[in-house]
Amino acid sequence: MILTELTRRTPAIVDCVEELAPNDPIARRLRELGFVAGEEVVVVAGGPLGAEPLLVQVGFTRFALRRAEAARVRLRTMHPGNAGASA
Repeated sequence: MILTELTRRTPAIVDCVEELAPNDPIARRLRELGFVAGEEVVVVAGGPLGAEPLLVQVGFTRFALRRAEAARVRLRTMHPGNAGASA
């Protein structure tokens, strides 16, 4: 799943940021902002027209991202009911 597909207010975990070219400056900047593997992310809101930009929260920090930038962030869904469960 990618960040643009995430339902609002649904937490997920960042899996990776995709690079479109070697030394991709947008991918590097997203990682610098905190979009790194293992971090929790939530889409807080979307803009009025075409839901652009997306208001995204990583940790305690919120960022406004264009949909093209957010589409670079790959996610894993969280399964809170499975935490600590034994088979």
